[in-house]
Amino acid sequence: MYTLKIAFWIAFGVACYTYVGYALVVWLWAKSKNRFRKEVSVKGFEPDVTLVVPAYNEADILEQKIENCLMLDYPADKLKIVFITDGSTDHSAKVLAQYPEVQHLHVQQRGGKSLAENRAMSFVKTPYVIFTDCNSYLNKEAVREIVKHYQDAGVGAVSGEKKIFSMDSASGSGEGLYWKYESFLKRCDSEIYSLMGAAGELVSFRSELFQPLEEDTILDDFVQSLRIVEKGYRVIYEPKAYAMEAPSASLAEEMKRKIRICAGGWQSMVRLASLLNPLKQPVVTFLYVSHRVLRWSLTPLFLALMIPLSLILSWMEGGIYTLAFLLQALLYLSAAIGWQAEANGKKIKLLLVPLYFTMMNVAVFVGFRRYIRNAQPAAWEKASRNQEVESSLNINRA
Repeated sequence: MYTLKIAFWIAFGVACYTYVGYALVVWLWAKSKNRFRKEVSVKGFEPDVTLVVPAYNEADILEQKIENCLMLDYPADKLKIVFITDGSTDHSAKVLAQYPEVQHLHVQQRGGKSLAENRAMSFVKTPYVIFTDCNSYLNKEAVREIVKHYQDAGVGAVSGEKKIFSMDSASGSGEGLYWKYESFLKRCDSEIYSLMGAAGELVSFRSELFQPLEEDTILDDFVQSLRIVEKGYRVIYEPKAYAMEAPSASLAEEMKRKIRICAGGWQSMVRLASLLNPLKQPVVTFLYVSHRVLRWSLTPLFLALMIPLSLILSWMEGGIYTLAFLLQALLYLSAAIGWQAEANGKKIKLLLVPLYFTMMNVAVFVGFRRYIRNAQPAAWEKASRNQEVESSLNINRA
């Protein structure tokens, strides 16, 4: 009985720390450091930059993306724009041919985003490079707001913010809520020391620090940015530079994306094992383990263990353990009802948090299974985005 109680409270404590306690710790920590932080100026610093856009079979939105890139508020003679369409079988080349100011790279083979970016870097001659997804639209000030941080020699990479355009669907609302929470944590991590991994919607690097990735890398930008942290540089989070995109077309499509991220998370933890050593960079290890590792490993396992533990303890002792079991049952039942409602074309706002929370943790187990079976390819089938929203996105809304 005593052992079961200890196990339950450890599991409960880790879960609470991961999703609530850590947020409180880094908020207070970042708030104390902000008192001594100076704003970085965007004026007078206009280095040469290359903007790289990987685009696999994105002909339908290429023109919008190109126009969005061309309207960025940065000197045209200092901003080189490169689109790389390796493996694409649509009419992307015809669209790009209409824009001679844009460099187009293409080979017939599709090797995945990591290989495409590795190849693109051989054409980059500028000191800084920015990567952005083709289905993401940037605000006009994005480049300026990113490069301003490179005035600090200790900054090795800068990540922008991801914004979800529509909240009309369950997938859009859930994804939007998640990214608000995630953006808060990223901002705190960056203010304390460094961002714990960048997302590919909008991320930049010092070109000299870019390290070619293994061709099977799933989370390319996450691994690339944290390898820069391994070298002793910081990754800065800049919310004034943002990428806006449509949500996944459905919860099933969003689940597909989550599973890929979780499979990549397991792969990343193995490849970034040095970050787990607190003797090298103690602050980095604390932030990395708290923000990333627990979410992709122990916390989902402990959440699963809490179900049988609370059931057994409820039967043997009752009281708070009965309440704990009933609350968990309510959480997962709410998630199941929310999933079914979305499948029937309905959205129940009250159920979005338990639904998305459950999806995230279930995806960890499926992602782990794919990782150990080597069943998650780097060149994956991308999740479909909400077509109605994506078609309405335009450069003015970015």
